[in-house]
Amino acid sequence: MKAEPRTRTRLYAIDNLRIVLTVLVVAHHVAVTYGNIPLWFYTEPAKDASGGLLDLLVMFDQAFFMGFFFLISGFFTPGSHDRKGGRSFVRDRLIRLGIPLLVFLVLLRPLVNFGGFAGREGMPYWHYYIGSWDPGPMWFAEVLIVFALAYALWRSRRAPLEQRAEPLRAKWIVLYVLGLAAVTFLWRIPVPTGTYVPVLGLPSPQFLPQYASMFALGCVAFRRGWFETLPARAGRLGFVAAGVSSAVLVPLLFVTGGALSSAVSALWESAFAVSMIIGLTVWFRERFNRQGPRGRFLADHAYTVYVIHPLVLVGLGWAFRWLEAIAIVKFAIVLALALPLCWWIAYLARSLPGAKRVL
Repeated sequence: MKAEPRTRTRLYAIDNLRIVLTVLVVAHHVAVTYGNIPLWFYTEPAKDASGGLLDLLVMFDQAFFMGFFFLISGFFTPGSHDRKGGRSFVRDRLIRLGIPLLVFLVLLRPLVNFGGFAGREGMPYWHYYIGSWDPGPMWFAEVLIVFALAYALWRSRRAPLEQRAEPLRAKWIVLYVLGLAAVTFLWRIPVPTGTYVPVLGLPSPQFLPQYASMFALGCVAFRRGWFETLPARAGRLGFVAAGVSSAVLVPLLFVTGGALSSAVSALWESAFAVSMIIGLTVWFRERFNRQGPRGRFLADHAYTVYVIHPLVLVGLGWAFRWLEAIAIVKFAIVLALALPLCWWIAYLARSLPGAKRVL
């Protein structure tokens, strides 16, 4: 069943949020490069205490930013399906997500992963390439394809959710946080933190309950008008809740262990993620719901930046390998160079014939 599309003005605040989240992705991976979490194509493990600060940045980022991406993706999914119908929607998702995924696997990954092959004498590169197969940061596209197909299947069997404004109530938020924390805790019994899924390349499968539920909430938020109806005070309360939950729960992560530590971690991540997402959503809606030519340029190229940024970061990592400096200084230098370079290369990539259809 095809629903009547809803006419709405462009939400520039969400475009601007996508820009900020993309910057956070780049910063996150630069922090991984120079911190103490060696989960990237090129790393220089920290030799000083500032690496711990980068690890904290990674921890706080990881708690909410990819869930926020899935929420935004879910928010735009019902409207896209309404406009295009089921078959066109699926085809569009496979083009917009599947082709960049294949491009990364076939063209970009051999370049960014070549450093790991150095010194492996006697092993042909193709053997190493297949043995270390994973989609890198394009796991996001991989998972999003699954979510989009699941949504299309659901819509093929059921009528869409009714379109009506319904304010998001505080008790629903609290129940969601507690429910997400409980499900995450149970999920991490078979899928503990640090689990890596080979071939699929999921770097953080312990967060899948958050990702799936955020995508679903984004779909509901579109139908219920939650983005537009969240009161301004909810933004302030969101930031306060994020700060309080971190001040109370994060220290406990360092003094507890076993199941208790896992429970505290699940509760903090859930509370922090929801609080930050509400805070940032309202703040951007109230303060940054407009866009000039520069903002439009950054928004138009944000997805391409996400796809190509590993190539830029690995290249800069090798280029500055000679530099002797504390971890946080190298982080700052590489990040300052990487951001404009990523957007410039993204611009060149989208200038290729047919690229804008995909990117």
